[in-house]
Amino acid sequence: KPILQTKLYGFNLIFNEIINLFNSNKLPNKILFSGPKGSGKSTLSYHLINYIFSINENHSYNIKLNEINVQNNSFQLIKNGSHPNFHLIDLIEDKKNIEISQIRKMISYVNKSSFNNRPRFILIDNVENLNINSLNALLKIIEEPNKNVFFILVHNDKKKIIDTLKSRCLIFKINLTFDQSINISNLLLKENIFELLNNDLINYYAKPGDFISLVNFSKENNVNLNELSLKKFLLFLIEENYYKKNNFIKLNIFNYIELYFLKIF
Repeated sequence: KPILQTKLYGFNLIFNEIINLFNSNKLPNKILFSGPKGSGKSTLSYHLINYIFSINENHSYNIKLNEINVQNNSFQLIKNGSHPNFHLIDLIEDKKNIEISQIRKMISYVNKSSFNNRPRFILIDNVENLNINSLNALLKIIEEPNKNVFFILVHNDKKKIIDTLKSRCLIFKINLTFDQSINISNLLLKENIFELLNNDLINYYAKPGDFISLVNFSKENNVNLNELSLKKFLLFLIEENYYKKNNFIKLNIFNYIELYFLKIF
């Protein structure tokens, strides 16, 4: 999970650029990270927020290693959902859209006086899932946000968001090459992805999040995906009904079917 990922790989340039903006008091109050799902946008967001929150705390962010110290107070509070200067909006499980009630709760939070003068961050993950009402409510609040309130929006670029929202943000496009995705996956897993997955299952367009979810699926369900071809993997998913009961498989089953047909033709 991005909220628990204490090490940041592959984003040195973007991360340092944003940090420099903050340190020079030029950080815009609306940032949009746009790129493929699983590429590390949410992890990048949590690292940026922890860097800023922990500057004057014990066990502050390790900028040389791009690493969050697990003993850091802000890390613990965010992990437990109790940090007073952090508010998360994300797609609720089994919901198709981010609902307006979630935006209203955030607006109420933003309008309350802060008990300190430190920055407050609103992280909106899967922003492409805002419905019309949620989007309109969000546009109103980000037009002129309260002082010291910063919005970070995370966008899966396979789905469109309206230009009105994009035009209000400083946009950072996140994209990884296949080699970068493999290298980051190996570093996160501390294993070689080619020893864990059959070559048939390694999709050129997959991102670290996809590889890690697939490896986690294999471990949780005690199945050796290094021994399964793509065809056998699909048959296994269908026979065991994993495409109905596993969220990752449910979201990616059509990608694997498409990959199968691309490889046989």
